[in-house]
Amino acid sequence: MIKKLIRGGTTLVGFAAGYGVYVLLRYVLVQAGLLTKDALTNFQWGIAAVVIALIFGFIFFLLTPAITRVSASLSKSIETEVRRLSPPTLIAGTIGLIVGLVIASLISRIYQMIDNSVLAVTLTVGTYIIFIWIGVVIGTRFLKEQIINIGQIRRSSGSRSTKPKAENAAPKILDTSVIIDGRIADIMKTGFLEGRIIIPEFVLVELRHIADSSDGLKRNRGRRGLDVLNKIQTEYGIEIFYTKDDKGIEEIPEVDVKLLKLAQSLHGKVVTNDYNLNKVAMIQGVSVLNINELANTLKPVVLPGEDMNIFLLKEGKEPGQAVAYLDDGTMIVVEDGQDHIGNNTDVVVSSVLQTSAGRMIFTKVKQ
Repeated sequence: MIKKLIRGGTTLVGFAAGYGVYVLLRYVLVQAGLLTKDALTNFQWGIAAVVIALIFGFIFFLLTPAITRVSASLSKSIETEVRRLSPPTLIAGTIGLIVGLVIASLISRIYQMIDNSVLAVTLTVGTYIIFIWIGVVIGTRFLKEQIINIGQIRRSSGSRSTKPKAENAAPKILDTSVIIDGRIADIMKTGFLEGRIIIPEFVLVELRHIADSSDGLKRNRGRRGLDVLNKIQTEYGIEIFYTKDDKGIEEIPEVDVKLLKLAQSLHGKVVTNDYNLNKVAMIQGVSVLNINELANTLKPVVLPGEDMNIFLLKEGKEPGQAVAYLDDGTMIVVEDGQDHIGNNTDVVVSSVLQTSAGRMIFTKVKQ
């Protein structure tokens, strides 16, 4: 029933468009001197109008499925773009649109003095299009900054909340590994992450599948991830991003590829501790915040020549070596330390090896 109504409405639009073409064609032919108003009788002009309207109505009737598909795709695209806009951008664009409409309305009154109705209508439509475009552009570029500044002043004067809400910060998109890891909750507590915190729906689905796994270890990791997610949502607030309307992302089978595609689409940054995802993101030009790199960067700096007192835990891979660990998990390799295993020993740092996977400190027993 709905399809029949849509087809009927499209056909009526075709009839109206055909009649409009007839009026325009008649005006052009008369003004160009190719025909005179008396060249055809009113009945003949009427027949011509009906024929042209029927032709356009039939064309629109046949094109209804294609028009429906294009309209649906266009509406989804517009909806997706609108959802990506921040509230200040929407408010500024709306104000600019209204101002543009008012200015265009005032200017278009001048065109009422023109005797040529077609020229007047054309100038009016062109004026509206130009000033609407100018209003929206100026609004989104200049008014948005003023709205953001006003909002920041109000929040700073009327709220004591310490949660970071930088309007212009890139969205932060969390992947499955960083949620299961759990350290993201502590990082958010410090206030270092600004902007929107986004959890794609396909990440939620993957977490649920892990939590429902028959493997006990995977099941525990999945449940831990859900607990961390619930804590973040309760204390800081996160945004669930639904990608079902975006076929370009929804049709991708791999979660990591979906994540990078979404980050490119939103101009956001992926928060992860997955080494391989980090490398692929660098290749595709997607910004990544790797919490493992953050943790390695924040470890205490150790320079060659410094003295340390450490507990030697076990033998190393090479003959005579011993291994110790700092509280943050950094491995220390001690040359000629095998005889001191099980004891606290004074050592001297000889070199430090920093890699993307972590840091190793090489030492020698202090003589």
